[in-house]
Amino acid sequence: MQIIPVTTKQQLKQFILLPFSLYKKDPNWVAPMISEQMKYFNPLENPYYEHSEVQLFLAISKGKVVGRISAHTNTQHNKFHEDKVGFFGFFECINDQKVADALLETAKDWNCKHGMDTLRGPMNLSTNDECGLLIEGFDTPPFVMMVHNHPYYLGLIEKAGFVKAMDLNAWLTETLEVPERLIRLAKMIERKNTFTIRTLNKKDLKHDIETVFTVYQAAWERNWGFVPMTKKEFDHLVATLLPIVDPEMVFIAEVDGKPAGFCVGLPDYNVILKKFNGRITPLGIFWMLYYTKFFPKKLGRARVLTMGVVKEFQNRGIDIMFYYHSFINGHKKGFYQGEYSWVLETNTMMNQIAVDLMARAYKKFRILDSKI
Repeated sequence: MQIIPVTTKQQLKQFILLPFSLYKKDPNWVAPMISEQMKYFNPLENPYYEHSEVQLFLAISKGKVVGRISAHTNTQHNKFHEDKVGFFGFFECINDQKVADALLETAKDWNCKHGMDTLRGPMNLSTNDECGLLIEGFDTPPFVMMVHNHPYYLGLIEKAGFVKAMDLNAWLTETLEVPERLIRLAKMIERKNTFTIRTLNKKDLKHDIETVFTVYQAAWERNWGFVPMTKKEFDHLVATLLPIVDPEMVFIAEVDGKPAGFCVGLPDYNVILKKFNGRITPLGIFWMLYYTKFFPKKLGRARVLTMGVVKEFQNRGIDIMFYYHSFINGHKKGFYQGEYSWVLETNTMMNQIAVDLMARAYKKFRILDSKI
């Protein structure tokens, strides 16, 4: 067996296509769009490469790809947290401890040469992207922009010397009615009238996007694992999400005209993407967007992707109102199943709110560490 760095376009294709063979019998796996993956790993397309280094590796046995991993630095993380943490991601592997050990050891060695003292993952590539290893809830498909992996991965990584750093919860709510408790709380908060909630303004998207970026930087900085995005990274993320965002599922809170928080809900496009098996034509994209715009009930579910409130405006009920309006607008579109993800296990308040909203913690993801 050999571990080789990805240096050619052909090797990159092998890297991207490996999961297609590993999950061909898994009915819950949703294939990523191959064309989008090619762009993601292109340094000219992904602004992550402007501040950090990424190296992809393949495990080859008897001429066949049996595993893959990324080793990468994150200068944004280490500057903000003042540490020397290196990362691994995109871990996929046959059920073979020797292969897993070799891949993870390669990621350690690579990060050690880059001055790191800890290896953390999986991160694809940071907490601003897909992250965590699924350890509970393998029996249902992932919502949009969430990971799905084989159950045996946890054992492979732990036996390679990694220990839990943090768990992430995904909460699921399934109801045809807005929870009565949420309605009562919303009415109480509305009577106080200390802030306003509005949806995304399609006529002034640039202003609203700048507002969201400002709130994002201020609201998440105290969270474990927070990584500040550069303006280019944020703009790139917006450009990726904008075609699939439903403006009526994005909310901005303001206090006396000042940005106080935002909440982004995404229709679960995985319901449709699953049918394309990673290969989608421009015509397929057209029909996907057409049906999700005019017939959203075909999806039936949405994910609350991110939500944050600036510290000085917390404890006013802004988060409660975000959930309330997500329910109201989501139900109008036929979204009767919703996922709140992900939520740090240490975020007691948000986890309790999910319980109060009659949601259940149905998936759990883990981020693991190992000293180098």
